[in-house]
Amino acid sequence: MSNLFTIRFIKFGVVGLTGMAIDFSVTWFCKERLKINKYFSNSLGFSFAVISNFILNRYWTFEQTDHQILPQLFKFLLVSLAGLAINNLLLYLLIKYLKKNFYFLKLLVIGMVFFWNYFINLLITFN
Repeated sequence: MSNLFTIRFIKFGVVGLTGMAIDFSVTWFCKERLKINKYFSNSLGFSFAVISNFILNRYWTFEQTDHQILPQLFKFLLVSLAGLAINNLLLYLLIKYLKKNFYFLKLLVIGMVFFWNYFINLLITFN
């Protein structure tokens, strides 16, 4: 495995942790304080994290400096929307069949979707 791949993977993970903190905070606030539906709250948290993750990944993880920000943002959003669909589907299935704590299952799902997001963004968005 090349050094660049390893460094990018670690940076993507750090950005992902930041995004996860944003995601969980927004989800918790919307679900627990505002009493919004848990799946809509999950989508809002995910959306706020996506915006943060795009900015950090573009400039820090993949060190993009070209002026093609809008096409990259569009690709990143498409990958993220697919990730959101996978996220909500897995969350729904795990809640339905495992009947465990929502936030515990959300954490598991984020871990699963992380790999999708990294490899698809590496291949499509920031290549």
